[in-house]
Amino acid sequence: MDIIFLGGLEIDTLIGIYEWERKIKQKVVLDIEMGFDIRPAAASDDIAHALDYKTVSDRVVAFVEDSEFFLVETLIEEIAKLLRSEFPIPWVRITLNKKGAISRARDVGIVIERGQR
Repeated sequence: MDIIFLGGLEIDTLIGIYEWERKIKQKVVLDIEMGFDIRPAAASDDIAHALDYKTVSDRVVAFVEDSEFFLVETLIEEIAKLLRSEFPIPWVRITLNKKGAISRARDVGIVIERGQR
């Protein structure tokens, strides 16, 4: 299985359980790895046979910017569902980092894998 990845995708969104969090947008950082067989695209040199990561990125950004979830657990699950339902990928691994969520920690987040590798 080949892996196509998007690293350090920064998106501002409404996320959090506290009252002050419901009034501001906060940055989440996503690292996304997607299973995809690149051989047909490599053989044809044709974007029609590739996973268009620009389209993937645009879709994830639009979804996250418009979301208003309370929990990062819900957000990351919904991103995984969206990717697996809208794009031909059998497997996805997503790291969601909510920087600054804990004052003494540089990074706080979740890593999930969904589908068959």
